[in-house]
Amino acid sequence: MKLPLKRLHTTAVTEARLDRTVQQLTGLSRAGVRGLLDHGCVSINGALSSAPQATVNPGDAVSVQYDPHRRYKETPKPEPDPAYKILFEDDHLIVVDKSAHILTVPTASGKGKTLVDALERHINRGKPASLWKRLHVVHRLDQGVSGVLVIAKSASVASKLKDQFAAHKPNRAYIAIVNGKMERDRGTFRSHLATDYSLNRYSTRKPGHGELAITHFEVMSHSRDTTAVRVELETGRRNQIRVHFAEAGHPVLGDPRYPRQLREADPATAVTSSHPKWRAKRLALHAASLEFTHPASGKTMRFEADLPTEFHPFVR
Repeated sequence: MKLPLKRLHTTAVTEARLDRTVQQLTGLSRAGVRGLLDHGCVSINGALSSAPQATVNPGDAVSVQYDPHRRYKETPKPEPDPAYKILFEDDHLIVVDKSAHILTVPTASGKGKTLVDALERHINRGKPASLWKRLHVVHRLDQGVSGVLVIAKSASVASKLKDQFAAHKPNRAYIAIVNGKMERDRGTFRSHLATDYSLNRYSTRKPGHGELAITHFEVMSHSRDTTAVRVELETGRRNQIRVHFAEAGHPVLGDPRYPRQLREADPATAVTSSHPKWRAKRLALHAASLEFTHPASGKTMRFEADLPTEFHPFVR
């Protein structure tokens, strides 16, 4: 005779992680709890959840349905992908520390591995291609730039996060190593950025043209001929940091697109993005932190990505 499935329910009183709530409810080991999550035995407010670190808020109803006579083995996890490191994941979004050597999304040619491709393989592991869920891009980091990036698991979450970015609510901080010794310890670049036929960005004074771009900076340390700066964005225009520092006479090290201080600079005197001590095949630009409001819980979320090792000789 087939035994009935065991059904357990609880209503959360305090905020907690889902895996810890399920463990308290079932008395199973952590491995056993992960197995239940992987096999679709757990739901929050009626919706299946497989993310161990998903947040259970006060008042949420957590249900577990399983066969106590069966062993639920957790699904083997793939080897970590060097393209990214997951900083946080729940049923609504993923926050990662992106490698500098991968595109966020495909280019027009469609060639090359992308972060979105890698993350979609991660969230859909074990599922047939016809059932794959798609991710939704909220913002991007250029290839050559590393650091914190948030990607949504649904169009509605992406829309809410984009609204925050449009309202300049998320706090975004970058670390950059620029050529030359900056004279001001802090300041703000403000210009309107336009795009030329080669898709390069530049500041324009032509009335009615370009997008407003505002970049705040503060010097962290100087070396003999470079400067480490902390940068905060008030707007998030494409290539904004790279253009503003290049036009100020201090290109970001390793930048192949904006290598000189001014578009009309004398090649014989221009400061370039090349430096004998910067041998990394990437830009010296890193998205160090990101803070935003979680679209579902309303909770303030803050994430930081460790400074890449190639930056260490330049930052005191």
